[in-house]
Amino acid sequence: MQTDLHELQQVLLGRIGESVTPRDVLRAPEFKELYAKIPSLPPEERGAMGREINQLKQAVEAAIDRREAELEEHDIQQIDVTAPWEPGDAMPQLLSTEQGTQHPLTKELDRVIDIFTRMGFQAIESRQIDDDFHMFGALNFPENHPARDGYDTFRTEEGFIPPAHTSTMQYRILSEGKEKLEAGGQIAAVSYGRVFRNEDVDATHEHTFYQCEGVFVSETASLSQMLGTLRSFFEAYYGQKLAVKTQPGYFPFTEPSLEFMIEKPAAIGGKPGEWLEMLGCGMIHPNVLKTAGIDPEVYRGFAWGGGIERLVMLKYGIEDLRHFESGKLQFLRNFS
Repeated sequence: MQTDLHELQQVLLGRIGESVTPRDVLRAPEFKELYAKIPSLPPEERGAMGREINQLKQAVEAAIDRREAELEEHDIQQIDVTAPWEPGDAMPQLLSTEQGTQHPLTKELDRVIDIFTRMGFQAIESRQIDDDFHMFGALNFPENHPARDGYDTFRTEEGFIPPAHTSTMQYRILSEGKEKLEAGGQIAAVSYGRVFRNEDVDATHEHTFYQCEGVFVSETASLSQMLGTLRSFFEAYYGQKLAVKTQPGYFPFTEPSLEFMIEKPAAIGGKPGEWLEMLGCGMIHPNVLKTAGIDPEVYRGFAWGGGIERLVMLKYGIEDLRHFESGKLQFLRNFS
């Protein structure tokens, strides 16, 4: 296996050396194939395999950083599309430009997705327009639930909905994964993307933001599995061991419903006994499983969902949510 990984590393390094967008190599299908092999290995070999893959990834990331530095040193020229020009004129003068970088939310969302895909979850991008059934009906929302009102959720004149949560993908994930369950498998997926709410904008509220939601269904899914999954995610994201706890909550699509909290990470000034609520979660409501054609007497599942901005603000000590959409280069350059 070490020989195979070494050969793959040489292939990936070669791609990076020839690419003008070297960071794309991190999405190479070979990585997903390697992570997918881990569950099939004997338990005593999985840890070593995981470490070797992570070492490979670190080598690739270091090569990407070097390649990006090389590209920045070159005077990359582009056409100034704003310059006055008409057919027959000489082509506009080529002007030097700075190379752009990923937005901090994009970077952090990539990290979130990377952690969950390494845990075996499929990543599915959420929709930016949907209908009432997927947004509310399939999720066990009553007809008179306040979330259906216009003061909470946007609607188009045609009655379509810019999703207020990535849970709008849950029915699709469950119904499309039903065959896996019946074949003895499980459903494990995360959906991610922008969501929209009729909010007054301030330091902690935005009308447009990002969420990530997870869904897991099997014959033996349990709350303990859910809590272990979430704790593993937060420990990987913040890079330290964390204490966790829950308190009762309410969501129409889970029963029981919980609010999940972590002990405030030391990396952001946290002290023992300081708790932060991070997301909502719970066991998938039997009505939601039934609507998707899954028998709740045979299968059970859990789900969770939370905002990406909150993760990033805590990680970097950002005090105002509005910075992310401000377009201020002074803020963005802190992450370049």
